[in-house]
Amino acid sequence: MIRALFRLMSLICTAAAMVAAVLDTTRSIANSQIVFTPLYDDWVRLNLASLESTRDFLSESVHPTAWDPLMLAVLKLPTWAVFAALAVLFAVATAKRRKRWQESFGD
Repeated sequence: MIRALFRLMSLICTAAAMVAAVLDTTRSIANSQIVFTPLYDDWVRLNLASLESTRDFLSESVHPTAWDPLMLAVLKLPTWAVFAALAVLFAVATAKRRKRWQESFGD
């Protein structure tokens, strides 16, 4: 069940990464220079209230350093890169583990 959920999350993150990459490519062509939109800008455009509630939660409930150096560093990365990394992490989590060659020689 968890494996199927992680595969679905990997698929959704891959789709989001592709959409963000296409948007950045389109903006790059329109501006005649390379444009990488940070995750922060896209999140503000999408839903500012959820960004503020995430900031409040991380600063007050988890730890203040969870927001300031850690999350702000992630928010400065391009949107497509963040979602591509999440897609890879979810895909790796769903991969079946190969049997070690020593185990194939049974007792």
